[in-house]
Amino acid sequence: MRDANQNHYVLRRPPLSHGLASAHDMGREHRMIDALQNSNVPVPRTRGLCSDIEVNSAPFYVMNFVDGHIIRDSTIAESVLTAQTRTRASESLVETLTKIHAVDVSKVGLQDFSRHEGYIARQLKRWYGQWNAQKTRELSSIDRVYEELAKRIPEQGQATIVHGDYRLDNCIVSSQGEIQAVLDWEICTLGDPLADLGLLTVYWTGPGDEPSPWMSQYTTVSGFLNRNDLIEHYAKITGRDVSNIEFYRAFAYWKLACIVEGVYARYLGGALGEKTAAELEPFKLQTEAAANSAEVALSRLN
Repeated sequence: MRDANQNHYVLRRPPLSHGLASAHDMGREHRMIDALQNSNVPVPRTRGLCSDIEVNSAPFYVMNFVDGHIIRDSTIAESVLTAQTRTRASESLVETLTKIHAVDVSKVGLQDFSRHEGYIARQLKRWYGQWNAQKTRELSSIDRVYEELAKRIPEQGQATIVHGDYRLDNCIVSSQGEIQAVLDWEICTLGDPLADLGLLTVYWTGPGDEPSPWMSQYTTVSGFLNRNDLIEHYAKITGRDVSNIEFYRAFAYWKLACIVEGVYARYLGGALGEKTAAELEPFKLQTEAAANSAEVALSRLN
């Protein structure tokens, strides 16, 4: 949007297609971003929340437009960043995550944002429930991983903000490789910070990394760091023990499998209009690949 003075803004509202009932809570998302306005976390400046559905058929909020790039493919990565600034973007991505996890939730008014304890257990219960409610077929790997994860939950330290979907293409990046803003806070909560790190490394495939079945391989372009580099950079800054990172990677893959199965089920039900089974097959295969990757990650745990 643009005002009379040519200032640019963004209106954020739920998607038009049907989604999970618990997702896309604009009030919750606005509260998080608004609370972070004066923190070290780069977020857009908020302008206001409207909960009256008579205005725009759904709750929405308005925020400032942030200049920069969304890096979603290798063409963009190579055209707007140099090898040196791709390295810097990798570092800045991790450094920004550590800033999110360093926020004192009581000082920014988020102490009551969610429960603090038992994050992984809560997530397992939630997403296994979603799986069983929406699954289109039996997939034994989902059940096996769920049972193994439930038995091996690491002890959680102090709860921090958890973004829930932290990855490069949910950030705005400057041409110098600096993270300008973190976007898409729709599933943010309080909990175990290592869940964000595990998810980031599932989304990320750097130069020399084992290919991921999940995401485009655009971060394999020269200059980007690899997964171990990201993990080590995070550990160095935070001092957190990351020796159980494969648990969090397994959890991330498993959770993504549950989420994609829900998307697949809704699309089978007509959320995309009339689509053939062949057209929707990639969603089915992506669910299976993520579940298999979760088992592989679990096998790497001591």
